[in-house]
Parts: sequence; structure tokens; C-alpha cells
Amino acid sequence: MNAAATERAKLIVRGAVQGVGFRPFVHRHATELHLRGWVRNSAQGVFIDVEGTGDTVREFVHRIESEKPPRAVIQSIECSFLEASGYERFEIRESDDSGGKSALILPDMATCEDCAREIFDPANRRYRYPFTNCTNCGPRFSIIESLPYDRANTTMKRFTMCPECEREYHDPSNRRFHAQPNACPRCGPQLALWDATGYVLATRNEALMEAAQLIREGKILALKGVGGFQLFVDARSEQAVMRLRARKRREEKPFALMAPSLDHARYECDIPEDEEHLLVSPESPIVLLRKLWRSRLAHSVAPGNPYLGIMLPYSPLHHLLLREFNFPVVATSGNLSDEPICIDENEALERLCGIADYLLVHDRPIERHVDDSIARVICGREQILRRARGYAPLPLHMDAPLPPILAVGAHMKTTVAFSAGQEIFISQHIGDLESEPAHAAFRKTAADLPRLYDAAPVEIACDMHPDYLSTQFAARLHAPSHRVQHHYAHVLACMAENELAAPVLGVSWDGTGLGTDNTVWGGEFLLVKEAGFERAGHLRTFRLPGGDAAAKQPRRSAVGLLFEIFGEDVWDRDEVPGDFSGPEMRLMQQMLARRVNVPLTSSAGRLFDAVSSLTGLRQVASFEGQAAMELEFAAYPDVKTFYPFSIRGKVPMIIDWEPLILEMMHDILAQTDIGVISAQFHNTLAEIIVAIAERVGEPNVVLTGGCFQNRLLTERAVERLNTAGFLPHWHQRIPPNDGGIAPGQIIAAARAMKERVS
Repeated sequence: MNAAATERAKLIVRGAVQGVGFRPFVHRHATELHLRGWVRNSAQGVFIDVEGTGDTVREFVHRIESEKPPRAVIQSIECSFLEASGYERFEIRESDDSGGKSALILPDMATCEDCAREIFDPANRRYRYPFTNCTNCGPRFSIIESLPYDRANTTMKRFTMCPECEREYHDPSNRRFHAQPNACPRCGPQLALWDATGYVLATRNEALMEAAQLIREGKILALKGVGGFQLFVDARSEQAVMRLRARKRREEKPFALMAPSLDHARYECDIPEDEEHLLVSPESPIVLLRKLWRSRLAHSVAPGNPYLGIMLPYSPLHHLLLREFNFPVVATSGNLSDEPICIDENEALERLCGIADYLLVHDRPIERHVDDSIARVICGREQILRRARGYAPLPLHMDAPLPPILAVGAHMKTTVAFSAGQEIFISQHIGDLESEPAHAAFRKTAADLPRLYDAAPVEIACDMHPDYLSTQFAARLHAPSHRVQHHYAHVLACMAENELAAPVLGVSWDGTGLGTDNTVWGGEFLLVKEAGFERAGHLRTFRLPGGDAAAKQPRRSAVGLLFEIFGEDVWDRDEVPGDFSGPEMRLMQQMLARRVNVPLTSSAGRLFDAVSSLTGLRQVASFEGQAAMELEFAAYPDVKTFYPFSIRGKVPMIIDWEPLILEMMHDILAQTDIGVISAQFHNTLAEIIVAIAERVGEPNVVLTGGCFQNRLLTERAVERLNTAGFLPHWHQRIPPNDGGIAPGQIIAAARAMKERVS
């Protein structure tokens, strides 16, 4: 080829392009087109330098965009044409870790079909090997130590590949080319079965087979998985499940399940097509599915709950273990309630002592804990409720670059986030910051994201609440902190996910969040403007006897609500929950009379609690959101009527729920079916949203906050907003609860920085 006919293109491909077989894909197409040059990973993405005839170079660029590997996500391709260099062949070069780090780290991915076939093929050298993977599947985020994503920068660096694995690793035509966790039974990690003291009972396949037998016998097995330990027990055994509840100190909160196959899941649950798609996706989350009457599982798996949280095997170890059963197993986080999951076997011996009877462990180190994600389908779309394995740390992509800001979330369902360039990277689920292990995991994660992207934050974004441990942590860091109103952060996160620009009406409903007036907000309508926000409206406030105690006792919210309506006369009314002891009732009377420890709240979450108590569904909750969940489950979906309400004032408008409560109390007295009462309550909330939207007049309305985990509420609100001519938006990949608040904090802080500069 003569030099005059040669063109050279230099490409920078950014996105999720490392660990997905991108370089062999590039090599294959360059070779087919007889191009010369090179490709390599860098800390910013994938760099390609290629030359050949002009037509073939352009064909190559087109293929990069249109035929990318299935798990790759291309966010941008920068292409420039340069003078030819005279390359002699096309090669894959060593990675370059210089420069700023902005490449996307992939989440841990479920086992692909090819690897699943291999582990059950007696003729394959990876037959029954529980750590089989390739460029299309396997651990990623849980094992990476630094960028770029190369074996030397992962916890697999301690395992030297055997000659066969080495050949696969260096063969561009092999699907294990540069699969960083590549291993086989000769050279890779191995299993061991321990008793509760750490004594080794068996190794390799024998360990797996004995572990399966222990589960059949009703024992509790702690299994070291991809991102940490899980606790396994036979989900059919009431005795085994109740023993796990007692040991884990988890009274009624539903347990997650793992079904051996999709057919097994179908036997237990109704699975429409959109939920099946989510269940079998490469992310493989726990999916909330409606339980069938024929379910053979123990009642104590999910007491009083019409849904089951089911996932399918997502690692070779899970596939091999679950193949030994013909029944689902409980597969819950390996921790005490409210603590992060264990990731190290020696740590598990200590923290899971008294919970697990046996431990199935392995020697592949886990760099960071990554719990199982939880999702459900709402309005025909997936909605992530807990964002971890399969999703973290994929970012929100912004229209313009942001300063490097670290956001530390709130106090419940905590995640952290970090902005680098046009990306907001969101951590895996950490949990509630109630215990020292949880706070230690939070501190580690807060240091982890800036370290991975090799950038120091110029500002720390946090919640306004001074008592949140995350806020106190932010104040101790070197960079200045910026406090963000809780519900404003919720709305900004939902706007970013839906790529919305201001102005927008945000409906931000949850249990609690400190407001700018130092009261407890939670039933908010925020008009987000180009700069800042305006509180356009909120639910009428009432007092919470005992403050935070009301979150665990819906009956306290009911008393506060009734006191707001009837004042001191409330104590003579039959509607006051009757399960308080005499001293408890007298204490509440004194608190309300003296205005001591009875904070004002506009919380929609506490309104749900109050209604759940008044209808007799739930007086004391054993886990967050239980009362609201039971109210949702009780509703008859075909009921379309609603209760009266009123709106007074202008800015902020006050939504008065008193007409609703009085009419509802009349229905309770008349012994109206609770399914009708609950449905009408949900319908009324949807009508309130539409009424405020009509008064504000902004076409775009976002629904955010923990209350919009409620499928009935969200679908009613979306339906009514659509009918009224508005454009409703809700969360999909970012949780509506406090697990999604950190990216909103970053955006709020960046907005404030921009205002200060201007």
C-alpha cells in the first residue's frame, strides 16, 4: 500500500470498555480489515491508533460504534486523523496507567451461558470449577484495587496462571483474552468447608458436596460469594428459617431467596415477561415477585408479605451448589441485622459466630463488600431499591464536567458518590450507619472512590442534619463541606437520572429529613429552579410523640395525628390506639401538653404509619417501612374512589389531610373493608399530587423519596399525572430511597459552587 493512500485514525473510547473483551474485539475487526496499529487500556478508557486505506479506517470506526461487545457501554469516541506512522501490524499493547483516571469500572457480572455450560461438562477442564469466568462475566468491582483494570491491579494477582490459562489470556481469538480473573482448577482459587471454629472439614468439590448436604439437613451455611458472605438455609423448613431469624436478630423482615432455576422460581411466583427479563439479566438482582398460592416455602420467609424476593444463581459456585437441590434456599446477607456483610473468612468466624453452623469459604480475596441488589418492576420499568452487585459503581453521565466532589449520603441505606469529569460514580449499598462495622465500611467506601479515580475532592457534600454520622464525618475531612437539604437532594438525583433541566416540580416524600426551618420534612413539593429551590407545598404538620421512636411505633404517629385534629379531647376518643400501657399513655399526654420531644413533621411516611395504625394493621414495626408496606399490600387495586382533602395558602401551599382522616375514621367505624380504605387512601395521595401540580403549572413532575418504593402509590400517581397532561418521571437505576441521595448532593454542591463563582 502506498503511503499516499494511507490514513491514520487515533481514537479514545470512554465508558465501560475494560473487562468486557473490548481489546480482542478491536483486534479482530482491525485484522479482518487488514489495518495496522495498536490498542491498549488506559486509566481514561481504551486508546486505539490505527491506519490503512481511508475507506477501511472509516469502516473500522463504524464497527466500533455499531458492533461493540454485549457488556460494553460506550459513552464517547474521540476520533482524530493524523499523519501515517508506518505501522507493520496490529497489536495489543500493555496498559498505560498514566494521566487522570476516568475509565468506568464494571460491576460484578453474572455467569454467562458459555461458562455455565463448561462447569457442567465432564469433558471440559473447568468441569465443576466454582471460579470459572471469562471476559463476558465474573467478578469486577469486588476485586479491583486500582485502575487500569489489569490482573496486577486486582486481588487475583496472587494466583499465577498455568500454561493453559496463560495461552487463553494472551490469545485475542479466545473469549478469555485478558479476562483478569481467569483461572482453572490447576492454578486458581479453591474451596474449603469449615466448622464454626475454623477447622477444615473438606476442600474443593468435596467441600461443596458436604455443604449441600448440610443445607439439606437444616443447617445454616455461611457462603463466601462474589462480594461477601451470604447465609444459606433450606427455605422450606420453618424450623431452620426461624432459627436463622433468631440468630440474625431479624424478626419479620423478609428474607431473600435463591431459586435453582427460572422454572423453580415460576413454581413459587407469578413472573410476567418484564419481571422475568429482570430476573435473568446479567445484573441478576433480587426481584420482588408476587407469591403464588401453591408456594411450598416456609411462612417465616416473608411473613404477611404477598411478595417474595428471588434471585437466580449468578456465580459458578451458586450454580454448582443450587444444582444439588430441587428447592429454593434463603440467601440473605452474611451479617447481623443493620451491619455490612462480611468479606473475609476470618472476620466471618468472629462476626458470624453464633449465626452460622458451617462456613464454605475460598481463598480469592474480596477487595470491597458488594451486597445483592434488589429491584422490582413499577410502571413496566425496572426500579432499583438497593443498588449494589450488577449496578455499582456505574455512573450517572452528566452534560457538563463537574468539580471533584465527594458526597457522603444520609444516615439510612447509605451510599457515597464521587464526581470525576462528566461522571458521578455511585458506590455500592453500605446500609444504616447504626453500628461500628457499618460506620467502618462507610469510611472505607468514602475513601475508596476518590482513590480509585486518583482525585482529591475539592468539597464534601452532606446532609443538613447535624446528628447524622455522615454529616459529622464530612465536617472532619480536610475539604470544605456543603450541607444539602435532604429532599432537594432527592429531587436533583431524580432529575439527573431522567436528564431533566430546571424548572421541575419535585414530589419528595419519605419518612424524615431536616428542613430549612429545622422541622422534620417528608411530604414535600419542591419547585427546583435554575438556582436553588422553593418549597411550593407540603403536607399539614403534626407532632410525633417521642420523636425518632415514632418511626418504630406507628401508633405514636396516629396519636400525634389525632391530637392535631382533636387537641386535648383526643384522650377520650375510641380511635386512639389501645395497646399503650398506662404509663406510656400518660407520658405521651405530658409530652404533647408540654411540647417536649414532640417534633413537628410534614412526613408522608409518618402519615402512612398513622393510617396503618388507625386501620389496625400495624401498631409496632419490626423493620423500617413495614407499616406502609402492609397498607400497600392490603389495598384493592380496582378501587378508584378517593377521600376528600383541602389545600390552603399559596407559597408554601398546605395540604390538609384532616378531611381524609375524618372520612376514613367514619369508614373504619362503619367496618368498611380495609382493602377499600387502603385503596382510597393511596388514590387520595395521587389526587393531591395532581392538584398541586395543577397549581404550580410545571409540566415535568418527578416522584422521589422512599414512599415511591410503593408500587401502588407510584403507579396511581403516574397514571393520574399522565391523564392530567403532565410528564411524570420516577427512578429506575438510582434508588428512590436514601440510597439514591448522594448524587443529588453532588449536583447541589456543584450548583452552589457555580453560583459562588458567578
